[in-house]
Amino acid sequence: MGIIELEDMEFFARHGCFPEEQTIGNVFRVDLRMEADLSKAAQSDRLEDTINYQHVYSIVKREMEKPSRLLEHLCEKILCALYAELEGIQKVTVKVSKKHPPIGGKIGHCSVVWTR
Repeated sequence: MGIIELEDMEFFARHGCFPEEQTIGNVFRVDLRMEADLSKAAQSDRLEDTINYQHVYSIVKREMEKPSRLLEHLCEKILCALYAELEGIQKVTVKVSKKHPPIGGKIGHCSVVWTR
């Protein structure tokens, strides 16, 4: 079993519960950790035998472009899309972070981490 991680993917999106968040938008960061059997790719050195990072990024990007009210919902959408479109993944953890959320005080970001 091997691990593939895509870290610090950054997107501008319009996720949030408040109308202002959906209008103004915000910066979000996504970290992804996927467990899969990577032994075939390790032996063959062929892209076809592993999980293509570019394809993973395009899935995350597409889901980030669809507005959600909650980070929990957004994580679930990303996980569902990854499992639907990629073969061979055994376990995925996704972390979605919202920079400077409007919670009434100074905070760098808030995050939701979801594993399936």
